[in-house]
Amino acid sequence: MIVTENLKKIYNTGDLEVDALNGINLKIEEGKIVSILGPSGSGKSTLLNCLSGIDRPTEGKIKVAGIEITELKDNELTSFRSKNMGFIFQSYNLIPVLNSVENVELPLLINGENEKTSRKKALEMLQQVGLSKRSKSFPSMLSGGESQRVAIARALVTTPKIVWADEPTGALDTKTSMEIMNLIVKLNKENAQTFVIVTHDIRITEYSSKIFEMDSGKIISER
Repeated sequence: MIVTENLKKIYNTGDLEVDALNGINLKIEEGKIVSILGPSGSGKSTLLNCLSGIDRPTEGKIKVAGIEITELKDNELTSFRSKNMGFIFQSYNLIPVLNSVENVELPLLINGENEKTSRKKALEMLQQVGLSKRSKSFPSMLSGGESQRVAIARALVTTPKIVWADEPTGALDTKTSMEIMNLIVKLNKENAQTFVIVTHDIRITEYSSKIFEMDSGKIISER
């Protein structure tokens, strides 16, 4: 479970203070698909960055899987994140000089897994996302949908408890977006992992069991 208490994030730009997050209180249940919906500038990506430990809040508490991550030191937070979290980005963030299986196995190698085990897990993950035939393809050879599938495989290969997805369909056409969301639903059911999806697209929320709607740094509705 993910729980926040009076979460605030203030950015200082010269003499101006910007309340990017203003008193966020939320609970996200384990194993669910949750959407954080809002227009550009609503604070949704800032919230995701704080919840995932990429950024630290100005005030408030965040508990993830029973651990108060706001109390962790930087090295402890980095370790916690690598063991418990996976990330999917709008721009895929694949490494151009690595092929699909090399991109997917990279987090395992960074975490200290041996090469043989890492390669086996990466190939299994590519099969799970329907891309086993593209394991040796480089990012430049992949379509947008295929690139995002590789990115999803990379995010899930370490079997994280939580997967954070920041506009995962933002660079895709409608048909491919729906295919990616159906894949996320499939993986959620198979692996019982929590998916937290930031989006401006209300159609994406149809795949979620819970929706937090944001505006001006606040949650304005929860359904």
